[in-house]
Amino acid sequence: MQRTDAPEPDASRTLWYLRKIPLLAGLAPDRLRAMLPSLETREIPRRHVVYLPGDPGDLVFFLVGGRVKCSKVSRDGKELILAYRRPGDVFGELCVLDGKPREEMVEVVKSAIVVVVPREIFAGLLLEDPKLAFEFARIVGQRRRSVEHRIEHLIFRDVSAKLAALLLELAGEFGRDDGDGGVRIDVRITHQEMANLVGSTRETISMMLAQFRKRGIVDTDARTITVRDVQALRALS
Repeated sequence: MQRTDAPEPDASRTLWYLRKIPLLAGLAPDRLRAMLPSLETREIPRRHVVYLPGDPGDLVFFLVGGRVKCSKVSRDGKELILAYRRPGDVFGELCVLDGKPREEMVEVVKSAIVVVVPREIFAGLLLEDPKLAFEFARIVGQRRRSVEHRIEHLIFRDVSAKLAALLLELAGEFGRDDGDGGVRIDVRITHQEMANLVGSTRETISMMLAQFRKRGIVDTDARTITVRDVQALRALS
């Protein structure tokens, strides 16, 4: 897998990007400007890797465009997707707490723009600003709960329940009103990716989606899914 960076835009563009990050919204403009010499902005094409397990944990990434996925990959090539990150999100954040090498892989699934902050710079911000530190802790805690919830589903739920819960999660995060009473999941996701998210197989996910479609719970069109019956999904999950 190849990693690549594009040339860095000018400082004013980087500053504009930083102002779009909710976590940094409370920082004074002068504080943001003071950081600029230490920052890097990268444009990363689809399917390129941001970092791999074992890479140094010395950078924090803020996603300002596109989408990335965080996953674990076994030695035999099996992938378990942990999460998707979208514009406004931070990722690679756990290195701030311990500085240890990466344990997961992050890959671009939709051409991305990221602002890269050295670990020590971001850690300094957290030490200076209690409000920022609290918000950062809230995000880390929220993500831990999400992982625990997914582990619970992987262990205790059948595939139908896991898929229903996943569709509800995707609809909540990426859903758009389709104008006809449904919720269109506005993110392209393959059956294999859904299988990787719930610890199943592509064939099983395809079969379950076909069953959901026959029951009027969802509509599918190419790689787009529209939820038609949210209550039915909640009952299944």
